[in-house]
Amino acid sequence: TNLLTILFLVFFCFQANAQTFGVKAGLNLANMLSKDDDDTYSDDFKMNPGFHLGLAADFPITDFLSFEPGLLFMTKGMRFNQDILGFSVKGKLNLYYIDIPLNMKATFKAGDNLKVFATAGPYIGLGLSGKAKSTTVYQGEKETHSEDIKWGGDEDEDDFKRLDFGLTFGAGVEIKAISIGLSYDLGLANISSYKNDGTKISNRVLKLSVGYRF
Repeated sequence: TNLLTILFLVFFCFQANAQTFGVKAGLNLANMLSKDDDDTYSDDFKMNPGFHLGLAADFPITDFLSFEPGLLFMTKGMRFNQDILGFSVKGKLNLYYIDIPLNMKATFKAGDNLKVFATAGPYIGLGLSGKAKSTTVYQGEKETHSEDIKWGGDEDEDDFKRLDFGLTFGAGVEIKAISIGLSYDLGLANISSYKNDGTKISNRVLKLSVGYRF
């Protein structure tokens, strides 16, 4: 899409002029907020393990403050387990995104080769693909269902809107060129294609990252 092309071009222009850049990867624990005017359905959701990997650049502003944009391929979604009237239902929603975090980063020396940092800023995400899977067991009989996610704004045909955005908060340590960090993505976009009854669905992702800076 045109939006994805623009995001790639902007990031690589950043990277070409950055003082440092690096790679980043790690574990995602994804969940979702899902509610409407009647109920909050995500109270029964569980975290869905996944991953993220990508690039990050660093633009120094002062001795301790810098601008850190990134480009990440990552998973989002959720899991759920329910027992209803003798039916045991297990489900999983896997969503794949390209995210562009635009963080401000504060770094403080804590030793000769050790630094601690805190980050915060907005992110923009674009849904690429996804799959919903469910398994129902009743009286020993098992039935499995799987379908691809349809992206778009048509409430009759589509599942989720592609555009996601929100805020990221994080902290961690740097040991020479290696960084270890924990961050949380708070989705602010309503990605639900269904608009009636006050329906709202938003992404939530806890990330544990390991990075290497060149």
